[in-house]
Amino acid sequence: MTKEKKIYIGLAVILSLGFLSLSTVFPSYLNKGIDFTNNLGSSILGFKINIPHFREFPFRLGLDLQGGSRLIYEADLKDIPQDEKAEAMQGLRDIIERRVNLFGVTEPTVVTEEVKGHSRLVVELAGVKEVSEAIEMIGKTPYLEFREERSQEESEKILEKQKELKEKNFENYQEIENWQLALEDPYFKPTRLTGQYLKKATLGFDETTYEPQVLLEFDSEGTEIFNELTTRNIDKRIAIYIDNALISAPIVKEAIPSGKAQITGKFSIGEAKELVRNLNAGALPVPIKLISQTTVGPSLGAVSLSKSLRAGIFGFLAVALFMIIFYRLSGIVAVLALLIYAGVLLSLLKLIPVTLTLAGIGGAILSVGMAVDANVLVFERMKEELKRGEDFTRAVEIGFFRAWPSILDSNLTTLIVALTMFSFGTSFVKGFALTLSLGVLCSMFSAIFITRTFLRLFVGTRLEKIEFLWR
Repeated sequence: MTKEKKIYIGLAVILSLGFLSLSTVFPSYLNKGIDFTNNLGSSILGFKINIPHFREFPFRLGLDLQGGSRLIYEADLKDIPQDEKAEAMQGLRDIIERRVNLFGVTEPTVVTEEVKGHSRLVVELAGVKEVSEAIEMIGKTPYLEFREERSQEESEKILEKQKELKEKNFENYQEIENWQLALEDPYFKPTRLTGQYLKKATLGFDETTYEPQVLLEFDSEGTEIFNELTTRNIDKRIAIYIDNALISAPIVKEAIPSGKAQITGKFSIGEAKELVRNLNAGALPVPIKLISQTTVGPSLGAVSLSKSLRAGIFGFLAVALFMIIFYRLSGIVAVLALLIYAGVLLSLLKLIPVTLTLAGIGGAILSVGMAVDANVLVFERMKEELKRGEDFTRAVEIGFFRAWPSILDSNLTTLIVALTMFSFGTSFVKGFALTLSLGVLCSMFSAIFITRTFLRLFVGTRLEKIEFLWR
């Protein structure tokens, strides 16, 4: 493959990447153009044109940008064995996240952290103004229960009653006989067996197939109840619920009088571990106490977002002006590369998606400096080669070759620091580290591939001969 062909392929890749980024970051503008084209084509050609719209991915904003509440709970683990504390906290986190989702909060953030030997749970409820109900729901003890399968006749009665209620307004519910029946689970009914009788759940492996399985052990009273339950439900399902949410429904193969049972199935190890955590969270409730509540109003969040965007735009324009003044045509090339870099980075922030906070925006803006730094190293190397009398082609190639070790070292050390911050930091620090890491990776791609491809386009042209543009 010739060098010219490689350059044009690279240019095609860059333009495609730029278009995809544009369609992800600003789909509404492109969709307006599509609507105009569809209407114009229909009126001129006489038949309907139906070009599909680009899918719109919203940015995911943290509570400091859209308002909301940040709650910090401290967990009481004094009754939990040391080697089970991490699992207990992870199980508690899963339960709280499920409760917050049921409450209707969009994209909540629930994380655990250790602060000076204290186990804490951080709950971020973006967009929530009144959090009293959420606080009440979060503070409840997780409730684990086992339910047995209903007969087909019972299920049909409940489903029929639910169908009747759908055809009525709420005010007319009482006109229906036994309308309360519609509020029950149509497939499973409660039993006496709850989480208070479960001693523990552990992860095990089948001795023959080595497939993961979940092992249950009940206390003495729970053993009797479980024996009765399994005896009358052979070849039927027993459903396991936490906070009225179904987490598993294994089939009973035989009566189990020992109080020790196995839940088998096509589990992955991760799925089996999650089920164990959830069971233990329901069986071993961890008391939590609200120790901090911070509320950010939506107006304050909007001001913060506006100021952050303004800072980002002004910073980008200042960098662009600097590059054009000091490096002239090379600077213009760098600005074009930075625009594509910005599009790619914003697309990644939407598609992953990353929850953007003020710290996260700061990390993204900081990565712009890293991108410019890489271009500066390359351009300075190019100027040195041109002063030594090298032609433009060799100056470009040698400039990138000699600048690459410095670019790699500086970006790699930044990535190591960001990874450390992400591993050991709190939620705001994690946001900063994640956006910085994505920005650094995009900046390396921008400097080495995009800028290099653009500069190669000038090889053999008249602009190559004009020394002022490059020195």
